[in-house]
Amino acid sequence: MSDKPAVPTIQSRAKGSNPALRPLGLGRRRDGLVCVPAGYQPDTPAPLLVLLHGAGGDADAIVPAFRQQMDDAGALLLAPDSRDRTWDAILGRAGPDTDFLQSAVEKVLTDFAVDMDRIALAGFSDGASYALSLGLANGGVFRAILAFSPGFIMPLGRSGKPSIFISHGTADDVLPIDRCSRSILPQLLDTGYEVRYREFPGGHTIPAEVVTESVYWWLAD
Repeated sequence: MSDKPAVPTIQSRAKGSNPALRPLGLGRRRDGLVCVPAGYQPDTPAPLLVLLHGAGGDADAIVPAFRQQMDDAGALLLAPDSRDRTWDAILGRAGPDTDFLQSAVEKVLTDFAVDMDRIALAGFSDGASYALSLGLANGGVFRAILAFSPGFIMPLGRSGKPSIFISHGTADDVLPIDRCSRSILPQLLDTGYEVRYREFPGGHTIPAEVVTESVYWWLAD
């Protein structure tokens, strides 16, 4: 893990409709964002992507990388903020972030019509490590996991068999691919998980085409 803020660089498309962006509204020092697609209808359950930022970041840092693709797909986006500079389990003190994440998901489920069969957990960098770890432990809730440049998997237990998407840059100098995703992949395959794996030429980032590929892989799964 690096102290350098893990902020994904991406060239987002400027065209298309502009989805509504609103505070999560849980009244905390660090809160989060909810992004509602332009075509959302309260009587039609929509897919939900829960997105975890990298170390030193927050929802504002990662949401722009996904807004257009989520709007195009007609999916809700929830991006909570970690309680500290990164996710608590990575700092060795799991608890507050898991509780906050649960409250955030429950609020979205209360406020919006959500397709319960299409809820995915995603993350970048430290957020990807946390998403993999929590997603594998809660596979009955999160049917898919999208991990962009993860570092490792924490032993938080296993439940269900979520489908998994992993991407990583071959020139990543923050979380090098050889000791991270190329090590994680065989662990998952050996234990029977279905994994879509994508390497790309680049560093610690999320290319726009990878975001698009991952979102439509999730929704088509």
